[in-house]
Formats: sequence, C-alpha cells, structure tokens
Amino acid sequence: MAVLSICLSQSPFFFLFKTQQFKMGKRTKKVGITGKYGTRYGSTLRKLLRKIEVSQHSTYRCVFCGKDSVKRKCAGIWDCRSCGKVIAGGCYTLSTASAVTVRSTIGRLRRLQVEAS
Repeated sequence: MAVLSICLSQSPFFFLFKTQQFKMGKRTKKVGITGKYGTRYGSTLRKLLRKIEVSQHSTYRCVFCGKDSVKRKCAGIWDCRSCGKVIAGGCYTLSTASAVTVRSTIGRLRRLQVEAS
C-alpha cells in the first residue's frame, strides 16, 4: 500500500486518484429498498413496492418456538430458521387478513362445540 501511494503521488494524475480514493457510495435516504429502481416506474408504484418488499424481507415471530426467526423462502412458504418448521402463509406477509378471520372463526366454533357437549 505504501509503494502504491508513493507511485500515485509521483504521477501527474495524482489529483484524479486522490478524489476517487475518498469517494463513498451514495445511499438512499427516502426511498429505502426501492432505490435500486432509480427513477423508473413512478413514485407511487415505488412507494407501494417498498411496503411490500420491506414486509417480505423482514423476520416474523414463530408460533411454534416463539423466536423472531421466520423468513420467507419463496412465495407463500415461510421457514423458521430456529426450529425448522415450514409454514404456509401469505405471499408477502406471514399471515393474511383472511387467515386471521378463518382462525378466529375456527376457534369460536370449537368453543361452541365444547360448550354444547
């Protein structure tokens, strides 16, 4: 590294190397994960896509072991990295609104069946 810096300092193009040496990559501040799309597709679609991509890449709590280790494997398939359970869920989130409704209905019907018998 020292030899390289000596050679660069003696070069007539030293000022070019020096400015490029300290240049950091520009990060996204407002757009987050959708910064990879640049200015394409329109701001409204990118905002909608940001919501979807953040939810699909986040970790969720496992209902079996209780740890925050459930990650999306592919569309609708969720895998717990801790206990190894595979869960069928929504495409972008672990549980959908309709699944919550069905779960509560099944629980209510089971309670009614237990009370009747």
